Amino acid sequence: MSVYISVSELFTIGIGPSSSHTVGPMRAARAFTQDLLDRGVLSQVTKVVCTLYGSLAATGVGHGTPDAVVAGLSGLTPEDCDPDRVRGAWSSLHVDSRCMLAGVHEITFTPGDIVFQPRTRLPAHPNAVALTAWAGDGGRPLAAETYYSIGGGFIRREGEPVSTGGVDQPLPFDTAEQLLDICATEGCSISEVARRNEAAIHGAAGMRESLQRIWAAMVACVSAGLSAEGTLPGGLGTVRRAGELKRALDSASDDHDDCRGDWLLAFALAVNEENAAGGRVVTAPTNGAAGIVPAVAHYYLRFVPGAGFDGVEDYLLTATAIGALVKANASISGAEGGCQAEVGAACAMAAAGLCAVLGGSPPQVENAAEIAIEHHLGLTCDPVGGLVQIPCIERNAVASSTAVTAARLALRGTGAHRVSLDTAIETMRQTGLDMSHKYKETSLAGLAVNVVEC
Repeated sequence: MSVYISVSELFTIGIGPSSSHTVGPMRAARAFTQDLLDRGVLSQVTKVVCTLYGSLAATGVGHGTPDAVVAGLSGLTPEDCDPDRVRGAWSSLHVDSRCMLAGVHEITFTPGDIVFQPRTRLPAHPNAVALTAWAGDGGRPLAAETYYSIGGGFIRREGEPVSTGGVDQPLPFDTAEQLLDICATEGCSISEVARRNEAAIHGAAGMRESLQRIWAAMVACVSAGLSAEGTLPGGLGTVRRAGELKRALDSASDDHDDCRGDWLLAFALAVNEENAAGGRVVTAPTNGAAGIVPAVAHYYLRFVPGAGFDGVEDYLLTATAIGALVKANASISGAEGGCQAEVGAACAMAAAGLCAVLGGSPPQVENAAEIAIEHHLGLTCDPVGGLVQIPCIERNAVASSTAVTAARLALRGTGAHRVSLDTAIETMRQTGLDMSHKYKETSLAGLAVNVVEC
């Protein structure tokens, strides 16, 4: 078995504001109707009811979960849908509204056909969505499935085994220690380990195409965020700041250290403001933490002499290896592990990637990732108003700075350090288990209850 996850799975192109609450539920709803279509029974369906449990119900409206479900039932996919078709898909429904299941079969679908159960948490995962389809006037359901949105846009159908990947990889690893041993034995970098495994999954050409597509989407998201203005939706009155910061920096000299750091902040703010607006983003590894990896990569390209796409490729591959370790051995789900699982994981990925492209050895890269995770342990997920805005947007900017600092600290060392990355990841897992559910994306404690929404 290998924990390695393909770069095209860890970095998926979707829409905001949440990979677990928007992208995952959309995929689940689409999978449900697609299964009915494949079985030849979709035309019999007269009614569909969706029940959201736990965190999906508690903060679902602010995260666009009901809209995503309606879009998914209609056959839309987060990778290529028009975000405007998702926004308001549920809130605009009325008693006589219709939904075109899988784009081919029309039924009546009303706001009440999505049910919220915030106090009910299913054992397998806090993010659960149950879908039931009926034929005729009721009676026995035609089909019923429960899906779990397990973070980063990944979903798992109840009863299905946890996927371990279907392709034998030439350099499998389960832990950071094993990864470092491979690097030492093969005399290669962490990015090279990921590259060989990636080539086994998709081929060298497929790997490069995926990396180019992912990077192009990241660039487009940063560009859109830097050029947009106005107030973000949701009622908090959160004003976009990335564009204003960019305009101020355009007239300043990049040679000044403060300007370099401020550009890093602008890149991160740009992505997460786009995410909060429901725009096109790349899960990295989640939407709530989507700004960190692209921000640090933009920082590398702008300020490191000789930087280019080959370096970005190594950066993303290194980040993928680290992200795979966190996902497999802890979690990247805010509902499961708090924000340490999202922003902490993204910070570790970015720190490792930057350390690698700045010439760090595998032990130094591992150290950079460990530093990043260690200083996010215990970070709660308590979004005000159930929106991915406060403190989420600023948190990405701060964590981007932490990633750069972690990389620089690791580069100043030999790679030897007291706390291993494996230990930090295991500590994250244990901390997530111990953390009260009130601090895990439910908006039932912390800032979410101490900030007046007005």
